[in-house]
Formats: sequence, structure tokens, C-alpha cells
Amino acid sequence: MPSLFPGMDLYLEYPAFWSSFHTRFMVAIADAITPQLGSQYYVEVESRTYQSDEADEELLIGIPDAIVFAGRADATLTEPPVSETTAVTTQLRPEKVFVPMPIEVKQRYLEVREMTTDTVITVVELLSPTNKRSGEGRTAYEKKRQLILGSATHLVEIDLLRGGKPMAVRGTRSNSTYRILISRSHQRPAAELYGFDLQHPLPSFPIPLKPEDPEPIVPFQVIFSDLYDRARYATRIDYRQPLPPPALSELDQQWVEALLAPLQDA
Repeated sequence: MPSLFPGMDLYLEYPAFWSSFHTRFMVAIADAITPQLGSQYYVEVESRTYQSDEADEELLIGIPDAIVFAGRADATLTEPPVSETTAVTTQLRPEKVFVPMPIEVKQRYLEVREMTTDTVITVVELLSPTNKRSGEGRTAYEKKRQLILGSATHLVEIDLLRGGKPMAVRGTRSNSTYRILISRSHQRPAAELYGFDLQHPLPSFPIPLKPEDPEPIVPFQVIFSDLYDRARYATRIDYRQPLPPPALSELDQQWVEALLAPLQDA
């Protein structure tokens, strides 16, 4: 069953769906471009790991690779301090408490590599909530981004999240909800920015390779639609629930309400 939305489904921004969507989407892109690559290239699915704290845990709900090292305090485990008074002394029993512990977070990305040398030709990134809000996730990603932009490696950066602060680009006049950045190393600082909104289908885009080689095209909307169907999001997502933050513009809110109206009345 196809998505109700013509392009990106904003309900996938809920933490319960985003992590698995992220992983499956990156693998689907790799599978789509591999047949288009010459024998001199291959695609590897890589992961980046960093430590987050429990303050960010609301973003980690539903993430299977997030290893939570500390549990929550439970009423059955917590003992209130008790005093035992005797004629000689008073003994206090300790209360069981919990200390904050780090959470290990993994994020997937793609590398297109040269077969004979394993040289990374292109990096493909799909931004996550932790990349777009201040904290360790954004800092780690921005450092990697700067290293790529200062190297001979191409960068493809996909942003399908409405919330958080967009990654820095200069000279854009677009205020689009979603963005795809294509940065070819030999053209920097110039780059290509595909901007699109909630009401638009996902645009196809190229994966840069060496200048003499043809660039594979990512059929973005086809990949998304196939994944949406395989993951059975149509039956897993409750479209009667409130929209995930941030709030939409007035026009987009009216459009979404009209789109979902048949489900609200069901």
C-alpha cells in the first residue's frame, strides 16, 4: 500500500520509526546504485559510533543499536532511608540510586570505493536528529563533514528532517523543507542543492564518481515507495496521531489535514 504523502512521510520522523528507516534507506540506496556502477567501484555500508547521554534519550526510542548501560529507577528497587534507633547508636540504611551512563549510538552511511585501491570516492550521508541538534552527534558529524569537504572525496548529504538546524551552505535562496547536497570535490566550493517540500515527490539525483565515469542516478521516490511498502509502514503508522514536531506552516498544516481527513473520519 503506498504512502499517503507524495514524497517524504513526515510520520517517519517519530523516533520509533526513524532509526530503522535510516538504516533500511541507506541499504536500499546502495542496492539501487550498485548495478549502475562499473566494475571498478563497489559500495560499502559503514557506521559511525559516538557516545550520547541520557538527556538525549527521547531521540533514541526504538533504536535497536542504542546500548543503554543504565536502567531506570524502579519503585520496587528503591528503598527509602530507614533509621534504626537504639539506646546506643543510630544506623542509616542507604537508598538505592542510579547514576547517568553513556548511550552508544550508531549511524549508517555509504562509501563508494575504488575496487583496486579501496580509496573512498564518494560519501553518502542521511542526516539524523542527533546530527541536526546541538550536542555530540552534531559536533562529530560536522568534524567529519569538514574533513570530507577538504579532501578529494565527493559528498552527498541528504536531509529529510524538518527539525533542527540545517547544515551550513552558502548562497542559497531556497527555504525548502528538505535538501540534498551534491558536492563534487573538483568543483568546490561550488555545489548543487536540491530543495523540495512536503508536497513534492522525492527528486532523483546523481552519485558523483571520477570525472571520466558516468554517474549513477538514485531513483529516490521509487526507492522510498518500495521501502515504505516492504516495511509495511501503511499498517504500522497511526495517521490519527498528532504530527511530529516541529509545527508546520499554516498552508502545509491545512494541506496535511485535508490529506488525512478520510482517516480521521474512519
